[in-house]
Amino acid sequence: MAVSDHVDLERFIKGVKKRNPGQPEFVQAVQEVAEDIFEFIADKEEYHEYQILRRIAEPDRVVSFRVCWEDDDGNIRVQRGWRVKNNNAIGPYKGGIRFHPSVTESILKFMAFEQTFKNSLTGLQIDGGKGGANFNPKGKSDHEVMRFCQSFMTELYRHVGDDIDVPAGDIGVGTREIGYMFGQYKRITNRFTGVLTGKGLEYGGSLIRTEATGYGAVYFLEDMLKRRGDSVEGKTVVVSGSGNVATHAVEKIIQLGGKAVTLSDSGGFIHDPDGIDREKLEWVKELKTIRRGRIAEYADEFKRATFHAGQRPWRVACDLAIPCATQNELDGDDATILVKNGCRGVSEGANMPTDLDGVHVFKDAQILYAPGKAANAGGVAVSGLEMSQNSARISWKEEELQLLLREIMQGIHDRCVAYGGTPRSDHIDYVRGANIAGFVKVADAMLAYGVV
Repeated sequence: MAVSDHVDLERFIKGVKKRNPGQPEFVQAVQEVAEDIFEFIADKEEYHEYQILRRIAEPDRVVSFRVCWEDDDGNIRVQRGWRVKNNNAIGPYKGGIRFHPSVTESILKFMAFEQTFKNSLTGLQIDGGKGGANFNPKGKSDHEVMRFCQSFMTELYRHVGDDIDVPAGDIGVGTREIGYMFGQYKRITNRFTGVLTGKGLEYGGSLIRTEATGYGAVYFLEDMLKRRGDSVEGKTVVVSGSGNVATHAVEKIIQLGGKAVTLSDSGGFIHDPDGIDREKLEWVKELKTIRRGRIAEYADEFKRATFHAGQRPWRVACDLAIPCATQNELDGDDATILVKNGCRGVSEGANMPTDLDGVHVFKDAQILYAPGKAANAGGVAVSGLEMSQNSARISWKEEELQLLLREIMQGIHDRCVAYGGTPRSDHIDYVRGANIAGFVKVADAMLAYGVV
């Protein structure tokens, strides 16, 4: 990168910080992309003239609203909800809804920004949005969750639609929550449309949506390894998280002959040196989805496993790592330890789980490193396929969807390779490739529209 490019990048990031005070996650997401885009557009005057990156880094709109609901004891509770519509140059806004006490406008803006590039990479006609509320469904009764979801949708319904903005699930929002929100949308609007994805199969949901994000992260890892004549088979893999994405990542690792040895939640992580086999994985799924327990219970059930309270799994020696929990769960020190311990590949199953220092460590070490905007796009890909099925009032077979998911992930990998090559080297910078490939499609659509 030329000195002048550095100056322009610094000025750009300074402006992003000034316009978005107190929003470190959003600034981080923009900076990670801008570091690659500024070099790419250095000699492309039209992108500069039309301020394309500046416009992508400014959401089309941010909707904030109050959510009032009543708990089982009759107390009136008040939460805050948001929907961030980042960009719709290539299709309707598309992105999940997150219910978690840590949700802020900054977190939703970073995810909507990332979603813009992720959705572009899938090749589908969907663009970037994200929403949520600082509501914690843990410990709440089904009726409390229902009342909150209905109140949330009573505000959100006027901002979404099957050709406008199509939310899905995220942390804290599964099939139960989607069902409650879709029911309220249908009640208010008297319309049965594909306004939400991640629905139950009985009312328009898609097969393999539950598996898609975890499977997709492993498929991307498999493609990176395959390009180097390697595979997942026989590799030791550390995985963070223990929800939907993590458990299905482990499931696919098992299918491909690898050995996953860790899972985690907010309380700490378990390490099972024997590996998490199919029987153990089914136990974890029941623990998390039915009993809503804590991962620490794994070590009580399987005596060779150990639980490490308040820690993350990145110090466990491994060949491969798949962070599937939450943003910034893996920092520069963690990345350094992973590389030192011989980790050869990282595929992000979560949204921006590695902080900027960690990203730079992985890139400098030139290990196989797939950013979340590429590696965890399997979920939104199948959500996009669910939208197509809803529009046509049909349901595709599982075999068709599995094939389409595999093809989409292969396509994302190939787009990253096309833009991520490095001079005089076989190394692929997948972060650079994902950022540029995702940017070009959105940017060229924006150019076609003029200044709007």
